[in-house]
Amino acid sequence: MSIIEDGLQSPALSATSSSPRSSAEPESKKRKRAEESKPLSKRASKRKKSKPSTDPLDDALDLERGINNAVGHMDPQLLADHIAQRNRRHQNDLSTVEQEDLRIPASAISDTSEWHESREKENLPNFLEHFAGAGDKTKGVDLKRAPKAQGSPHTLVIAGAGLRAADLTRALRQYQTKEAKVEKLFAKHIKLKEAIETVTKTRINIGVGTPQRIIDLLDDGALKSTSLKRIIVDTSHIDVKKRGILDMRETLVPLMNLLKREELSKRYELGQDRLQLLFY
Repeated sequence: MSIIEDGLQSPALSATSSSPRSSAEPESKKRKRAEESKPLSKRASKRKKSKPSTDPLDDALDLERGINNAVGHMDPQLLADHIAQRNRRHQNDLSTVEQEDLRIPASAISDTSEWHESREKENLPNFLEHFAGAGDKTKGVDLKRAPKAQGSPHTLVIAGAGLRAADLTRALRQYQTKEAKVEKLFAKHIKLKEAIETVTKTRINIGVGTPQRIIDLLDDGALKSTSLKRIIVDTSHIDVKKRGILDMRETLVPLMNLLKREELSKRYELGQDRLQLLFY
């Protein structure tokens, strides 16, 4: 009987039947190579391809409170440059000359960098009182008093959206009296015709609204700028997508159209009749 038939196997046959690579390579290396050969999951692939933010202001964003903290630290020159940069980004179809025409000079902007409170809606009244007093030569400004003419506020607050404008209106209700109303000037749930009727017959001390609705009311003549002492732009607020009023074309374009209206812009750098331009 042969060796094979007896069920026995020679050492030589046993040695050649196993792979030299499998006996020589550790099991840990096999597992590592197997893991490397697996395709990346969609999430891991997206994470690997994602690029870091190129906007240096992202580090100043407080998403929990919805605030861009960088704005509060900008002096007039930095703000003027920041607005110009946003215009170049979101209105890149304009020529160099047109971009320059949109530029707001630093001398037109009131310096608010000295004010160190958080720029949340609850602190807007403190901000308003501080800078209304600073901009009034008599130091006897009364924010609860409305000019005699209907539709002639002394203060305009400009927000990027109706919901934000509603929040700011509530924050400023403390200045409303029977003779002076803090009026909503935005399009959400309020038709233009209704807004015109309301503004025309109301004594307003503070108007709070969105850029385009304010433009429409000024164009109609229902809203007047003759008694206007200050404009506050709600610049620090950001939404859940980290966007503020300067960060979206649909809000930036009407904002610039409003701020550059001749009846307003010609007063930014005047002496006694100067119109304060404040960025909150």
